Amino acid sequence: MVVLPLVFLLGSQLLCSRGEFPSAGIEGLKQAALEWKGERKWPCATWDCNCAFQHQRGCCCAADQMFKLEEDTYERIEYLWHDIISLKYKVKKLTDYRQIAFKATMGLSAGTNLCFGPFNTNVPIPYANVSLNDANGYHPSLGVFTAPCAGVYVFSFTVYSNVWRNGLLYYKVQLMKNGVVAVSVWENNREDFEDTANHVLVLKLQRGDQVYTELMSGRQLCGHLQHNIFTGYILYPDAEENGY
Repeated sequence: MVVLPLVFLLGSQLLCSRGEFPSAGIEGLKQAALEWKGERKWPCATWDCNCAFQHQRGCCCAADQMFKLEEDTYERIEYLWHDIISLKYKVKKLTDYRQIAFKATMGLSAGTNLCFGPFNTNVPIPYANVSLNDANGYHPSLGVFTAPCAGVYVFSFTVYSNVWRNGLLYYKVQLMKNGVVAVSVWENNREDFEDTANHVLVLKLQRGDQVYTELMSGRQLCGHLQHNIFTGYILYPDAEENGY
């Protein structure tokens, strides 16, 4: 049952190869295949042995199967290439989103008579001196950080005020997320004239969420205002929310 397939396939491979094979051997294989009287169990109805020995590709079942395998392999390569390009794009986005950070301080120069406030409404604090702004998420003209992508972020802010003698140390600064208070620090006493406070917190943000600090109405920051600092950076991006 397996004589004809072995004879035919061996003969075909030798004929298609670049090596040489004695003509007597070829003729012997051909003759054995033609004289085979047993049952032929092939996926096709017939088998034309002459076509194989005459180097005519595509006229026998083995060639058809090889062509199909070639097409299937090419299709799989196409899918694999598409997946590689998609993965490259996702990796690039993740790499870009890892570089989100900012640091800014208040823009007023050092001085004992300079104060920010008081105001009759809550006012975002303008940290105008920007020393770091990777991904350009922080807008110094507004004092607002806008998240370039969804993820978990770390923010910190330092509040400093110096009212000198006979002054009232009276401030309250709160960090806002989309207009909602996330955390605040404050001081209200006559026991000392200089005070500093800071806070660090972790927030989960969606793309476009805004974070900023604001000075409460009726209160003020005085003295060396450059000591007031606002910083933030991404801890890790949210792959699911960002669509990759």
